[in-house]
Amino acid sequence: MKNASTVFYVSLAIMAGLVLMGITMPASLEKITSSTQGVITESFGWYYLVIVSLFVFVCFYLLVSPVGRIKLGKQEDKPEFSRPTWLAMLFSAGIGIGLIFYGTYEPISHYMISSPTGQEGTDQGIKDAMRFTFFHYGIHAWAIYGSIAMALAYFTFRKGELSLISRTLRPLIGKHSDGAVGKAIDVIAVIATVLGVSTSLGFGAMQINGGLSYLFDVPSTMTNQTIIILIVTVLFMISALTGLSKGIKVLSNMNMGLAALLFLIVFILGPTLFILNLFTDTVGAYMQNFINMSFRIAPLNEEGRSWINGWTIFYWAWWIAWSPFVGVFIARVSKGRTIREFVVGVLLVPSLIGFIWFTTFGGTAIFTESAGMLSISSLAPEESLFGVLEGFPFSMAISLLAILIIVTFFVTSADSGTFVLGMMTTNGSQNPSTPIKVTWGVLLSIIAIALLYSGGLQALQNTMIIAALPFSVILVLMVVSLLKSLKQEAKELGLGQIRMNRKEKQSKKDVQETG
Repeated sequence: MKNASTVFYVSLAIMAGLVLMGITMPASLEKITSSTQGVITESFGWYYLVIVSLFVFVCFYLLVSPVGRIKLGKQEDKPEFSRPTWLAMLFSAGIGIGLIFYGTYEPISHYMISSPTGQEGTDQGIKDAMRFTFFHYGIHAWAIYGSIAMALAYFTFRKGELSLISRTLRPLIGKHSDGAVGKAIDVIAVIATVLGVSTSLGFGAMQINGGLSYLFDVPSTMTNQTIIILIVTVLFMISALTGLSKGIKVLSNMNMGLAALLFLIVFILGPTLFILNLFTDTVGAYMQNFINMSFRIAPLNEEGRSWINGWTIFYWAWWIAWSPFVGVFIARVSKGRTIREFVVGVLLVPSLIGFIWFTTFGGTAIFTESAGMLSISSLAPEESLFGVLEGFPFSMAISLLAILIIVTFFVTSADSGTFVLGMMTTNGSQNPSTPIKVTWGVLLSIIAIALLYSGGLQALQNTMIIAALPFSVILVLMVVSLLKSLKQEAKELGLGQIRMNRKEKQSKKDVQETG
């Protein structure tokens, strides 16, 4: 295929093997991958906690450091997208759909089913449920995405490298970034992206079907889920073919507009005062326990350790596995931003939006449950949002709005995934060709449908989590490479000296004033 790189064909061959195993021996593959995933979370939990905390530290350091003034691009480069559109695009591609599916389920699950502190059904359990939900979807998750995206944007737009993960390691591995080692790194990134997007297509179809079943008694069958995948595929293919500045841009803005409308409806018609009080209380608890949660491993508490492995460690591995896809996309749309603006936009703003969303929807679910109006915790994850909306006036219209939002977020994520895979497999092209994007779009839907019928989706999701371990090493090296290059550039630009000169001038001024 024209413009396709070696990475494209190698990734295709490996994915064919994995999918074939998922189709022909789903039970065996799931057993093997589930066991391996369990060993990894048990043995490397400490490692995930340390490196993710490191990413958070690096992002905050760059936010306040003099190098924060360096542009992710040439000095004359201007941002390609307006700030609201930029935020909408990175949020939609990042965890937008996760907020819709788990905005109600995760807080209510931590409150009633599996408390992080063993306080199910209590007032303390509400506080713990909310602060750990903030923890899993907040600053730490976006620090993972931000670290890889910042490295890619810096080396691509500032240093003129190809937009490939392997090229960000050139300061560390030199010419090997162009050879077999570099290609192996890019193949791992492509496979992680394919696994993430294709399994999400499958699980997303099941969740949309679950919502339709709850509302309209539409049977949850593989046929219906296949139809949903095909419809979504057609929609995201149309969007992908219109290009980044039209399809994804328009969809992202529409996503955020519709999501804002749903948020306002739930906030105004729901328990508004309870939501405001819960948000204030949870932000305080989150800030107060930030470091403790970041390093909580519970070595002597088997029940607590099991919860941490199943939730926190799983989430850190999940975000790392998703980071090649989301990171490449965020980097692509962030050209012309300063590092400081980038950190605020990628780390702080999405986290705050997520906190507000989870408090509104999760808080409403908790209020509904604790008041005895409806047992939200007894519903399936894909039904919990619709269970909450059932208690509102015009519930059917609001629920249809929610389904529309799920579909648009779903389409945007798949569209972004197709675009990113096109970039990764055409030597980092900023605008991959139509045939490449079409090929990936068709392959993603075929993989999702095949695994849906064979029952191999869970096995491939496990494989994705396993792949996060080797990729986490690459991510750490990317951060080291970025810091090394920024240190060198800061020295060349005299950024540190500027700060020293300012301190010296201030010191002399203070002496003169006191004298």
